[in-house]
Amino acid sequence: MTIPGRPALLLASAAVLAALCGCTVQPMDADAKRGLPAQAPVAAGRDPGPGRPVAGAGPARPAAPAPRVLWSRGDSGPAVRELQARLRQVGWLAAGPTGSYGRLTEGAVRGFQGRRGLPRTGATDAVTWQRLVAMTRPPSARELYPAAGRPAAAADPRCLTGRVICIDKTSRTLRWMVDGRTLSTMAVRFGAQYTPTREGVFHIYWKSRHHVSTLYNAPMPYAMFFSGGQAVHYSYDFAARGYAGGSHGCVNVRDETAIAALFAQVRVGDKVVVSW
Repeated sequence: MTIPGRPALLLASAAVLAALCGCTVQPMDADAKRGLPAQAPVAAGRDPGPGRPVAGAGPARPAAPAPRVLWSRGDSGPAVRELQARLRQVGWLAAGPTGSYGRLTEGAVRGFQGRRGLPRTGATDAVTWQRLVAMTRPPSARELYPAAGRPAAAADPRCLTGRVICIDKTSRTLRWMVDGRTLSTMAVRFGAQYTPTREGVFHIYWKSRHHVSTLYNAPMPYAMFFSGGQAVHYSYDFAARGYAGGSHGCVNVRDETAIAALFAQVRVGDKVVVSW
């Protein structure tokens, strides 16, 4: 008879003890054989990671739906004008209402949202609008139309046929009209006292998307020339200072989104009417 060695004897003793205690020796899994750490069990109520159920937790609750977006960049109309007037009341928008939801309006909404712990999307959703309405009052006509205290007057009769950029110095507005129908309206400013904007009927003879004035070394984005060096174009100064400044004869637009859309639609040869 062969007497087993000490290691074998200890192993046999451990097996007998385990059997008496009601335990069994678990076989080593594949990860342990490869020297990898075993998977730890997930405690109840703890997040096991993406795609794994939580032990002891009830059914997952559906996420709350995002608030409905009312207006966002690219929109236009009276409702956007009221939004802008209310943003001015609480100091988040320096420029006067234009009725077009552009870069400045988006930035103002984003700032308003961030200050109040709302998601900083820049789009006006129902929650943002309700919060703004609660903090402001209905804007007056002068707040909605600071250029002249009223909306643009009836269009010049010369604007009622064809494709026309119809510019009114009295109300300081520009309308883009096709066959008598107004497609968009935007606020504009004109030349200063010694460099007035010419009045009359003209035609667009040149478009220059990234134009820079060689005379004044100033950028004139979205320039649409209609009379010599005078053009309709976006003005960074107008966007920043409003009617505190003036142009050298050009028709300045302060809403970049609006004039970008206008530039895309206007063709060389389209009519321009500038009137009081």
